[in-house]
Parts: sequence; C-alpha cells; structure tokens
Amino acid sequence: MIHPHTYIHPNAKLATNVKVDPFSVIHQNVEIGEGTWIGSNVTIMEGARIGKNCRIFPGAVISAIPQDLKFEGEVTTVEIGDNTTIREFVTVNRGSKDRWVTKVGSNCLIMAYSHIAHDCVIGNSCILSNNTQVAGHVLIGDFAILGGMCAVHQFVQIGQHAFVSGGSLVSKDVPPYIKAGRTPLSYAGINSVGLKRRGFSIERTNEILNIYRIIYNKSFNTTQALNYIEEELPATDERDEIVTFIRESGRGIIKRYTKGNMDEE
Repeated sequence: MIHPHTYIHPNAKLATNVKVDPFSVIHQNVEIGEGTWIGSNVTIMEGARIGKNCRIFPGAVISAIPQDLKFEGEVTTVEIGDNTTIREFVTVNRGSKDRWVTKVGSNCLIMAYSHIAHDCVIGNSCILSNNTQVAGHVLIGDFAILGGMCAVHQFVQIGQHAFVSGGSLVSKDVPPYIKAGRTPLSYAGINSVGLKRRGFSIERTNEILNIYRIIYNKSFNTTQALNYIEEELPATDERDEIVTFIRESGRGIIKRYTKGNMDEE
C-alpha cells in the first residue's frame, strides 16, 4: 500500500491499510487513520492528525507552519476528521498559540486550490468550493457551504447550515441557516433548500424564517430585534442558537441588502 517512491519519516504513524501513492512526503509527528488514501506529490508536514477513510489528492500540503509573522515555532497541529476529501493543491496550515490547532471536521469536501489558514475551525459536513480562501482564526459551523472563490476575512464566523454564494468577500459574520449573496455580502433569505435536504420540517424552517424576518425586515436595530425574539417567540434550539451567535458576534453580522449598503462598505 506504500509506494517505494515515497518518503515516510520513521516516526510517522500510519494505520496498516493506508495507501500512499508515489512521490509523496510524510514528515515526523504525523498520524493517519485507517483506509485513508494519500495521492501522489502530497506533502504532509509535522503535526498532522488525519482521520479514517480520508482522500487527499495530488499536490495538497497539509500542516505547513502558519503564514503568520508572530509564529515562533510553537508545537501545534492540524486535525482532519474522518471521511473528509481534500482535493488538488489544497493547503491547510497548522495552528499557532491562539488555538494551537487548525481543525477540519468529518465528512467535509475541500475543493481544489482552497486555503485554510492557521487556527481555523471548520465543522462537520462542510463544503468549501474551488479556490476558497479562508484567513486565520475563522470559525465555520457544520453543514456550511461556501461557493467558489470566496474570500473569508480573519476572525469571521459563519454559522451552521449557512450558504455563501460564489465570489463573495466575507468580512462580516454570517448567521446560521441563511443564504448570503450580492455585493456587498448581504442577507438573501434562509437556506430553505439546504434545510429541507437535511431533514428540517416545514414548521422548523418557518420558525427560522420568522426569526430572520424580525431581525432583517422589521424596523428594529439588532439589539431590539434580539430582545423581541427572546420575549415573544418560544424557546427552541434554533432560536437560542441564532440569538447567541448574533450577540457574541465579534465583527458584526451581514446586513440586509439595500442600495445604501454600497456606500457603507
């Protein structure tokens, strides 16, 4: 299963049925789980922790040091969950002393030429489409989908089940369950198609829609909207998640699209 034209450091730990194609390099302090395939010309550097049944396509570089001038050689890692696919020429940098780890969850698809910077946390079942560029310290929730050529600013948070349209510049936080599109990036309704595919009932979907109508369509500021939601709407997991996400947003959330948005960016 290990091609002779590879280099694997003696201290690397590979499960017995890992397959490694020719001309790949695996450094020390690396762990790779059962059933994972490493394509040709892949470089897996020190600190990588790769789960079971992953597929890593040619040209990918996993666990290179952060592209951060503050990095001082601290011992950090990259963790990639089970059943995740890393396509051609993807780069995933290991953590710094902020979080000490960069994480990509299980069942993710990271498409070609994408970059995931240091200290990012990508949830489970996420899709990052071709050439998505994710700066450092970004948090992306489970089942989020980013269209091709998205550029995500450092420290941004993207909530679970969110959909971000291709070519977007993401400089504000994107709350869970919504679609984000247009320029500048704005609220474009809830991700009803994604929620339906993932088994959300019509009732749950309508509850989420009602919450976002209050946030984006009523004449409330954000604080007033959140207070109204907590006082007037019944408590649900989705309600509490949305309210908590927005209250804890460090960069502020994206706005509803108006012609005036262009002047504010």
